[in-house]
Parts: sequence; C-alpha cells; structure tokens
Amino acid sequence: MITCSAPGKIYLFGEHAVVYGHSAICCAIDLRTRVQAAKHDSFIIGSVLGTTGLDLEVHPYVSKVIEMMQDYKRIEGVRIRIESELPVGSGLGSSAAVTVATIQALNQLYACGLQLEDVAGMAHSIEREVQGNASPTDTYVSTMGGVMLVPERRKLKGLDCQIVIGNTGKFSSTKELVSNVAKLRQEFPEIIDTILGDIGKMAHIAEEHVNRKDYGTIGKLMNVNQGLLDAIGVGGAELSELVYAARNAGAISSKITGAGGGGCIVALAGREDADEVFRAIKNTGAQAILTRNTHEGVRMEP
Repeated sequence: MITCSAPGKIYLFGEHAVVYGHSAICCAIDLRTRVQAAKHDSFIIGSVLGTTGLDLEVHPYVSKVIEMMQDYKRIEGVRIRIESELPVGSGLGSSAAVTVATIQALNQLYACGLQLEDVAGMAHSIEREVQGNASPTDTYVSTMGGVMLVPERRKLKGLDCQIVIGNTGKFSSTKELVSNVAKLRQEFPEIIDTILGDIGKMAHIAEEHVNRKDYGTIGKLMNVNQGLLDAIGVGGAELSELVYAARNAGAISSKITGAGGGGCIVALAGREDADEVFRAIKNTGAQAILTRNTHEGVRMEP
C-alpha cells in the first residue's frame, strides 16, 4: 500500500488570464489531499463523494488517472481511498491535488518511473480532458510546491505572512466559469483581452516584490487584480462580502482565488492581524481557514 499527498494552491495573481497564456503567480498551501492506493482484484475508488468503480461522473479525475497509467503498467485492479483537507470546487486546486497525488501513488505502487515533470504534465492533460480548457498552473504547483511564476516556471521566494482563506461554501464550476469568460471575450474582444493582459502584467510586476517580500506592494496589486476579476464577471456578492470583511479587519490584501463565482477568497495578513481577519471572515457565516505557504509539492506519506 502506498500513500501520497499533494497540496492545494491559491492564486496571488493571474486566474483566468493564465488560461490565455498570460502569466500568473500561484502559491502552494499547507492543505493537502491524501491518496492511498493498494493493489486489488477490482477497481474501487472511495471518497466523501461515495464508493464507486471506475466512474467518470463521480470520480472523473481518479478514473482518468487509472486509464492513463495503463500506458505504463497493466493495472488489473486497485483500491484507492481519498481524504482531503481541501473543499471541492472552492478554487483551492482540489482537482489538481487529487490528480497529482493519485498519479504519484500509482507511479510508486507500480514502479512506473515517472519523474515530477512527467507527473505534472500528465495531471494537466487529465484536467484539460475533464474540464475542457485548463491551465497547467494548478497541477504544476501542486506537484512542485512553493511559489511559482507560470507559465515561465520560475520559483519565487516563499511567503512569510499568514494566509487566511474564506470559503463561501458555494460550489464553483471551473469549466462553466472559464466558458463564461470565453463568451464575454467573444462578445467584447478588445475590452476583455486588455483586462486579461493587464492581469498577466501584474504578475510580472509583482515578481520582484514577492522576491523582496514587499507585502505592501503585493497587497496593492492583489486588490487591483480583484477589481479586474469583478470586471470579467467572476465575482459576486458573497465573495465581495468576504473580500471587504478581510480588508476591514486589517488584511494586507484580499481577493478571489481560482475560478470565482463562489468558492473562496484569499487574504494575506501579518501575524498580528491574522486572528482578527480569521474572525471577521467567520463572522460573515463563511468557513475561515488559517494556513501558510508550503515549499513541499507531492510527497510520499508514512
């Protein structure tokens, strides 16, 4: 039996723009999905969603991983158990984490010899197949850990500040939201392309400030990024309530993370303000999660 885990992620900059080739800064967080895999005489996948065999409706990512891994080793049956600290459909990279952790668990269980770059590449192809149009960002950061500028794949300095996540509890469909932005872009290409380009430029401007740990400037840029995400229609009243609750409680910055339309916001806070930001988010009725940046990507567990 093998157990592997992979981290979730937050976007500091660049969600939606990264789908169109623009840059983003993404940060692995210390909330993980664990996948336990053992050889078996049939296919059994168990999670909070239920227990199934190969099932592209209930467990599409894990089922696709098993299908793709057949190219490396014949898998006649495997029992997989998934446990996650990441809420599903929240913008924290839950699908990337389960995909990456499953690939690595099967890679180790069947001695397939895949390297980390191979794991990240396969995970991206699976996300793209399931979602229709997916950036390689989530799967790459979940595999490698740390803070990354993508698609350049430059590793930046880690974050020392606290990360406070606010979860609306409202499911967010990445596929649907990416499709909605694409439709808006078709209708108003000059406007939407400019906005997406500006979001990408912010990631490049922010790179040096992340490496210098200049959280004041990072915060200002993140807040501008939030306004541009609202402009392309991926915000909403519930998300805005959390964004401003965090800012009013002393957060350095706060913005949507991930596809939007529900799911989560992320706030950066100094150590002296993190508890107050946590309480402010919780007082709105949302789930509040205090976490941090992690340098570890996918890993074997004892």
